[in-house]
Amino acid sequence: MELSNEFTVSASIDEAFAVLTDIEKIAPCLPGAQLTEVEGDEYRGTVKVKVGPITASFKGTASLIERDETAHRAVLKAQGRDTGGKGNANATITAVLEPAGDGTHVKLDTDLNITGRVAQFGRGALADVSQKLIGQFAERLEAEVLSGNGASSDQPAVQPDPADDPGEPVAAAAAASTAERTAAPAPAQDAPAVRRIDAPEAAPVDLLDTAGAPLAKRLVPAFVVALLAFVLLRRRRKRRRA
Repeated sequence: MELSNEFTVSASIDEAFAVLTDIEKIAPCLPGAQLTEVEGDEYRGTVKVKVGPITASFKGTASLIERDETAHRAVLKAQGRDTGGKGNANATITAVLEPAGDGTHVKLDTDLNITGRVAQFGRGALADVSQKLIGQFAERLEAEVLSGNGASSDQPAVQPDPADDPGEPVAAAAAASTAERTAAPAPAQDAPAVRRIDAPEAAPVDLLDTAGAPLAKRLVPAFVVALLAFVLLRRRRKRRRA
């Protein structure tokens, strides 16, 4: 399933590209998403989606597989599995940034493969919902990240104090120590440690609420089918246990 979305942010293209390729920074801006840990270049977390009384939680990973600063193009690979075992999702997201006046225009092309309850809504409904979610993401990005991104350049440069000069003997010893460290063999690189992210639990995205009234009418038939399947499955499980 191919999805295309676009949005514009009020930041320079270099600033926007740096932020959008920082997964840890933008994760809190994604509706329903929660980043839980990072290991090397792999980011792990959950995405929760709600359709009426049914909630699906996808637990998975994301990694940046391409980052071209010259072309301002990045490719993100993400995959997740429904924790209830009812489906999975895989996505390759390609982002291309272009200057747009004083801001930056972002175009997202997503190659999505999804199975399970959410897939029953079809491409048209998912495309409309994804556009609304991308709009929410862009608003959060502007308000919570880009508005306070970057340090002030008005701070004066710190100049060394001549009184703090360590003198030639100390400087020579420091240079010799540096040379010894350079000549010494580099220690073996250990596997990257897993870093836990202490973030608040994200609320699930309610697709019916996000869709709005016109789109919700299109989603109702698929929702009824999903709900009936959910009820029948629960009844079968109860009978087996009995």
